[in-house]
Amino acid sequence: MDYKQAGVDVEAGREFVDNIRNMVISTHRPEVLGALGGFSGLFALPSGYTEPVLVSGTDGVGTKLKLANTLNRHHTVGIDLVAMCVNDVLTSGAEPLFFLDYLATGKLNQQQLTEVVSGIAEGCRLAGCALIGGETAEMPGFYPPGEYDLAGFCVGIVEKSLILDCSQVQVGDVAIGLESSGVHSNGFSLVRKIIDEYNISLQDCPDYLNKTSLGEALLTPTKIYVKPILAAQKAGLDIHGMAHITGGGLPENLPRCLPKGMSIDIDKSSWDIPPIFKWISAVGNVEEEAMFNTFNMGIGFVVLVSPTQAEITINWFASQGIKAYCIGEVS
Repeated sequence: MDYKQAGVDVEAGREFVDNIRNMVISTHRPEVLGALGGFSGLFALPSGYTEPVLVSGTDGVGTKLKLANTLNRHHTVGIDLVAMCVNDVLTSGAEPLFFLDYLATGKLNQQQLTEVVSGIAEGCRLAGCALIGGETAEMPGFYPPGEYDLAGFCVGIVEKSLILDCSQVQVGDVAIGLESSGVHSNGFSLVRKIIDEYNISLQDCPDYLNKTSLGEALLTPTKIYVKPILAAQKAGLDIHGMAHITGGGLPENLPRCLPKGMSIDIDKSSWDIPPIFKWISAVGNVEEEAMFNTFNMGIGFVVLVSPTQAEITINWFASQGIKAYCIGEVS
């Protein structure tokens, strides 16, 4: 017997790396050193920092991958993978520098996984970070046929004196919520439970979604907020804190950017809840509290600013094509 008979095709793996080479190179920044295919990725620290601090983050896409498999659409989950990591790193005030991925499957399907990597590369370009390496693991007998899992790893940089660490937040600061692009990458175990329980087709076009198919709405990738946020800071907006609204929704994630003893009073009527969440709530009979504790409910990222900068901040993001809302106040 040989390795191929055991289920691992080494030659196919090499061919896959060749297929994605140009996608990876398209994300590179000047600081990238070396070429694809080494044992590690090399990246030189950017110049201009007095006390540079590296900021790291890691995440996955979760059971949203099940829907990508069902629909045989794999590009958008690659974007999700990058978004979940770079948006987290961004909350410290850091600029994402480079990204690595881990992709595991039972049997290497080159077309499928090339789509995934094309999405990862697009996400990196949207975030301005370089894809400098990764790992593709073929694990026969471990994953069901056609299925795969993803993990991502991101490193960013911030000047030590500019780190956002909760200490800048003040009572009276205004929470500006930035619109999400949909469900993003959290809560899909509940979404899938509803779909399975009521035997719903992903091809359905519910009235809630205005002729958009359910599958298309659910696979909409997570919005990447990196470039607009960094540009806002360079334009002089004084951001005191940031929160990426992921699993646990606003109730769980907003306190993570607050000092001890502070909270944020949220006005739930201050923004428009997207139709996909109304569909989930109605079809699954999910109570409002459970919806807010599971999903982003239309707010994917929050920045905290002084009251004097609230209107300026909303107008800034509007100029970047992002709807922003004054959703609450620090108390």
